[in-house]
Amino acid sequence: MLKLYYGVGACSLASHLALEEAGAEYEAIRMDLKSGQQQTPDYLALNPKGRVPALVTDRGVITETPAILAYIAQTHRGANLAPLDDPFAFAELQAFNSYLCSTVHVSHAHGARGGRWADDAGALEAMKAKVTQNMTDNFSIIEKRMFKGPWVMGEAFSVGDAYLYTMANWLSRDGVDIARFPRVADHFKRMEARPAVAAVLADERRAA
Repeated sequence: MLKLYYGVGACSLASHLALEEAGAEYEAIRMDLKSGQQQTPDYLALNPKGRVPALVTDRGVITETPAILAYIAQTHRGANLAPLDDPFAFAELQAFNSYLCSTVHVSHAHGARGGRWADDAGALEAMKAKVTQNMTDNFSIIEKRMFKGPWVMGEAFSVGDAYLYTMANWLSRDGVDIARFPRVADHFKRMEARPAVAAVLADERRAA
């Protein structure tokens, strides 16, 4: 059985949602990120990066959200969570997920995780001050150029939708009104109406 190590409010929500949407057999194991459980020797032996998510499979551990999402889609083909038979479309999905990982997540992290990049107090405050603008700019690109609609890739739901929903969850805490992005806001509402999303959110809230 697959084991997903996740943290409440973290990017691991995307992997949790994808597993549920796939109908996978899995166990979700909550890490208490606030207490630093992800830095304990036991977890570092599993994932030396000391972050979530981590997905334990019968062949080893997979880390990094885009990789986990691709793995779930590829190992649960019947769920149709990615355009696996179309190399170009699959690359487009990977590009979307990579943008969320490498750009949007980093823009968000400059607020609460600025210590990853600087120690100087002034630099940390400068990074925090840019979060709202950077997240606004990132989502403007998604809204206008990257989001096909009604789902990320067009007519078919994919793992990219789970990832976009996860990032959109962070907008309010980053000082951005999701209403500025009507297509993303509509997507967010439709995601919350999906049974798998409701089930995962309920599970994570119980664990919090």
